[in-house]
Amino acid sequence: MQEYKVAVIPGDGIGPEVVREGQKVLEAAGKKYGFRLDWHSYDLGGERYLKTGEILPDSVLEELKGFHAIYLGAIGHPDVKPGILEQGILLRTRFVLDLYVNLRPIKLYPGVECPLKEKGPEDIDYIVVRENTEGLYAGSGGFLRQGTEHEVAVQESVNTYMGVERCLRYAFELAATRKRRKLTLCGKTNVLTYAFGLWERVFREMAKEYPSVEIDYTHVDATCMWMIKSPEWFDVVVTDNMFGDIITDLGAITQGGLGIAAGGNINPRGVSMFEPIGGSAPKYAGQNKANPVAAILAGQLMLTDLGQAQAAQGLEEAVSRVLPRMQTQSAGRMGMSTSEVGDAIAAEIS
Repeated sequence: MQEYKVAVIPGDGIGPEVVREGQKVLEAAGKKYGFRLDWHSYDLGGERYLKTGEILPDSVLEELKGFHAIYLGAIGHPDVKPGILEQGILLRTRFVLDLYVNLRPIKLYPGVECPLKEKGPEDIDYIVVRENTEGLYAGSGGFLRQGTEHEVAVQESVNTYMGVERCLRYAFELAATRKRRKLTLCGKTNVLTYAFGLWERVFREMAKEYPSVEIDYTHVDATCMWMIKSPEWFDVVVTDNMFGDIITDLGAITQGGLGIAAGGNINPRGVSMFEPIGGSAPKYAGQNKANPVAAILAGQLMLTDLGQAQAAQGLEEAVSRVLPRMQTQSAGRMGMSTSEVGDAIAAEIS
């Protein structure tokens, strides 16, 4: 039986609750499809930081490199200043483990309410490939005369040929496996002429290697408009770090909200990390009210990455059968508890 070592970081707020249900569902998938998950839990997050001052020890980061995958719940604590945990855990993990692709499926499942008029599951089914280690999040910049009325703050967008090329390569390879075989570059070439000049040049040159993939370009503002007006236009969208961060949250709302949206932080040649997109939602922590579907679908992405395609498909089909039973996808208004949702999906798999 195939066995996978998985590092688990339940994290803060509702993280431990939704991860627990994700593990429950993944265990059910393992039993049915013949593989085993060897879980190793790490107490990274706000509580550990408040008690010890540690965020992400070097020793733990080194250990994470030895796993097949990382399964993350949520990061963010109300008693910790915003940015400390996010930069110290999420961004540091992305940079050190070189998780250079952020993969975000935008998919509306049957029975899920969509805020877009007359749009259904047949209209919303695309994937955003976001560059995950460069751009404005690379940390290049600083302050001049900080704390005075003449303060200057500079934040630079770093785009390297290597970073752009490998992200685009991943997106082209992904698009080539899809039924529609269409890839859209989302940028801002009319204003950000240097950064997206590089993106567009590499994009159009690489397209010659993938003649079966239809290519398209849209400015980011137009992308946001079409995601609302005609989401069926998109198949695979590739973009930089900042624009990807913004448009994926917009996409999440069209698929039913953050309770459903899952993502992967991918290193195709190393360990990758999978997580629900929503935050730690501390006001719902410990109440068994949070929607665990996003965490469960993060597990589905993990199974795909591990090569368990049949199990991943079975898990997704189980989710699609349970979602219509829920009154809404919002925490506390699902008509089911967190654990009941996990039980129902696990039972569907079994």
